[in-house]
Amino acid sequence: MNFWLTLLAYDAVWFAAVIGAGNGKGWPGVIAALAFAAWRLAFSAHRNVELRLIALALLIGFVLENICARAGFVQYAAAAPLIETPAWLMALWFAFGLTIIPLFGYFHTRPVFAALFGAIGGPLAYLGAAQGWHAVKLLPPVWPALLALAVGWATALALLTSLAGRWLHIDGVRHAP
Repeated sequence: MNFWLTLLAYDAVWFAAVIGAGNGKGWPGVIAALAFAAWRLAFSAHRNVELRLIALALLIGFVLENICARAGFVQYAAAAPLIETPAWLMALWFAFGLTIIPLFGYFHTRPVFAALFGAIGGPLAYLGAAQGWHAVKLLPPVWPALLALAVGWATALALLTSLAGRWLHIDGVRHAP
């Protein structure tokens, strides 16, 4: 799977989700994530590993987003009543699980670098969603939210990439495509 094509397709999912949520609609992100998954899984040489990564990404995302919401760090646009984490955000975690093999192969055996990348990239994505499209609101003071997101994303990316590397190695693949 082409690195750049996957990156552009995932970015399209992210933009569909945050722009839709910022306009009060959760469905654009869900539809985009499902289309992305159908495309990625149709051409995946490592479908079983990717399905495990999706499941783990959904679990991590559900825990992280609920902790952040319940702690009063964030509020999400286009949320359903009585549900802390909206469908569009879980759709992003679902799609993110499908990026671990093609986009983060370098990190599969480098968890420290994965953690650093996650600690910086995760909060930046939330800042972009908050500032550009109002899909997320980081509640004041903002620094605890950014710190929680940095720790959560550092842990998430290090865990997902390390397990991807291990699972690919077990499946007999030395280097992720």
